[in-house]
Order: sequence, then C-alpha cells, then structure tokens
Amino acid sequence: MGKIGSTVTISKCSESRLSELIDTYEKLVFSICYKITGDYFTAEDLAQETFLSVYQKYDTFDGSNEKAWICRIATNKSIDYVRSAGHKGIPTEDGFFEMAAEKKENPEEICMEEEIKYRLKKNCESLKPPYDEIAEDYYVMELSAAEIAEKRKVNIKTIQTQIYRARNLLREIYGKEEPV
Repeated sequence: MGKIGSTVTISKCSESRLSELIDTYEKLVFSICYKITGDYFTAEDLAQETFLSVYQKYDTFDGSNEKAWICRIATNKSIDYVRSAGHKGIPTEDGFFEMAAEKKENPEEICMEEEIKYRLKKNCESLKPPYDEIAEDYYVMELSAAEIAEKRKVNIKTIQTQIYRARNLLREIYGKEEPV
C-alpha cells in the first residue's frame, strides 16, 4: 500500500505522524477492509481512504483511543462500500447464485485462520493449571461450560468461574503482543 501524499487540506496530523500511523496500523486496517469486502484490491483502496480520512479528520480526534478510532473509520468505509456496491448492479445469472452458495474461503483466509487457532492453542497451553485445560476445551475445542463440567465431573459454576479467569489471563497475553 502506498503512502498518502501531502496535497490534502492542512491538519494537525503532520506527515511524519501520518507515516507513523500507517506503519503501526496498516496491516490491521487492511485486514478489516479485506474481511468486510472480501476483495484484496478494494481493501487496499479502502485502507488508503481510511488513512486519508485519518489525516483530514485528525484535528477532530479527541485522543482517547487512536487504534479504536482508526478501526472504526476503516469499518465504516468498508461497510459504506459494501452497501453502495450492492446498489450498483443486481446479478441475474443463475451461475452467480450457485457460486455464492458454494463460496469457499480462499487459501489466504484458511492459512490466517489456522495461524490464529495455532496461536490461541499455544496461548491456552501457556496458562497455569487448571486454566490451561479449561481454556483449551472452551476456546479451541469449542466445548460449552456444561460439556466441560460433565467431562471433568465438576460443578458448572466452578467451570464458569475458571473460564472467566482463563479469559482474563488470555486477554493479558494478547494485550502484551505487538499489534498485527
């Protein structure tokens, strides 16, 4: 994704600050746009539009949570694009609807999903007992609290408490990781 030029209206966001924001959040913004639109090239365009909006609207930003603010802009731009794209043309071929019904994830999405699951499993395993096994059963194996309680022959309230604590421990781990 290319850098945004300086021919835009003057803002409190300097070009060097914009460059820092792009370096920090470029992959995150692109992944949001790609997830919503499903199109690589559209996602690239929307990511650039997102940073252009960040540059133009930086003086209205209250400074509270920069990451959330930028993600919200990316999400809104992507949703607006999808909504407007839906009105541009109505497909009439039966083949289109058959393809849409059979739409499968592309290899990149499959690989990303596997990587996320792998990291989640590793992070669950890094917790101390019993939270490691509880987190793995709940988040990786996708068992319900009732199923885990039955499997371990433990009261469901105990399992629910352990899931809650495991979730908080995982949040700490993910909070310490570098943004993607």
